Amino acid sequence: MSLNQTPAGERVHIGFFGLRNAGKSSLVNAVAGQSLSVVSDVCGTTTDPVRKAMELLPLGPVLLIDTPGFDDEGALGTQRVQKTREVLNETDVAVLVTEAGRAFAPAEEELLRLFRERETPFLIARNKSDLLPKDENRAGDQPPQNETYVSALTGLHIAELKAAIARLAPEDPIKLRLVADLIAPGDFVVLVTPIDKSAPKGRLILPQQQAIRDILEADATAITVKEFELADTLRALGRKPALVITDSQVFAKAAADVPPDIPLTSFSILFARYKGYLSAAAAGVRALETLPGDSHILIAEGCTHHRQCDDIGTVKIPRWIRSETGKRFHSSSCSGWEFPADLTGVDLVIHCGGCMLNERAVRARLRAAQTQGVPFTNYGVVIAWAQGILERCLLNGRLGV
Repeated sequence: MSLNQTPAGERVHIGFFGLRNAGKSSLVNAVAGQSLSVVSDVCGTTTDPVRKAMELLPLGPVLLIDTPGFDDEGALGTQRVQKTREVLNETDVAVLVTEAGRAFAPAEEELLRLFRERETPFLIARNKSDLLPKDENRAGDQPPQNETYVSALTGLHIAELKAAIARLAPEDPIKLRLVADLIAPGDFVVLVTPIDKSAPKGRLILPQQQAIRDILEADATAITVKEFELADTLRALGRKPALVITDSQVFAKAAADVPPDIPLTSFSILFARYKGYLSAAAAGVRALETLPGDSHILIAEGCTHHRQCDDIGTVKIPRWIRSETGKRFHSSSCSGWEFPADLTGVDLVIHCGGCMLNERAVRARLRAAQTQGVPFTNYGVVIAWAQGILERCLLNGRLGV
């Protein structure tokens, strides 16, 4: 991903839901102005959620999500419906696509209930309104609130649908910046970025990119080094940096090289704060102090990548935990958009920073864990705890914890 692209986690997620053959894919294509989803008259053409990042005026950067029919049947159909339910966890604005001129089916009523239960803003798009008899066609009338009569085939009221979606989208809140609220113009910030087998070839990982951008927008200076260059760089600067941000996997070396009077934290911890779950993560890590040795830990990541032999989530973190506690916990993992709704048998969730997920998706995972009484923490928090430097890396309260 280049530096000028808006990350998926920062885009408004717009999900299109409905029955099979209601015209969801056609409507997604009409809204996008291009063919994103395969369209046919065969029910169930969309078998998996289809995601497309794009610019949608007047809203800006969005992620459009076309979902399988919520009335799908059979063994595979049940799995497709479950995929659609999972999409609801990340949806900022939901569009229920239904055929104009008929009452809601039970599956559509269920979708409306789920929208309300999750407090997801939603819009009802009554598609195929061009097929209504003229005396029934409501397209020219003032529709009920949150309803729009459209036609994906003719393009009728597609512009109005986009405007309605934009009105429902969450306003850009005044929220904590990733780094900028911790520094001042003219400050130096040192970023420690290991370049090893797990580093993506030819580019920096997303948290590093976003941190650099945020530092520059704060009129501060970002200095990026590898872990073995850190000590020499600090000596050569001539003045103390306002902050050192490190990749969590080299916390131990960074903590040894950074003097105690220089603030130190990690990309993962900053993202936990940015996504709104740092307090829960700082509390959840304490479960490691009391969990019995036969406990089960779920390692959850928001991205998908080829796991290296010394993978941070599935190899290094369990090793650090075992070294600190003397216990060999059982562990399993999930990645990408997959996250189990049922956490039965899980005693602790350790999540990545969540840079690839939007805030709603991360909060849905946290809420699922809290509802089921499962502690929820974070990669960086766990590693700092295991190294005995958690309070220091929480900046002694400056991160709000």
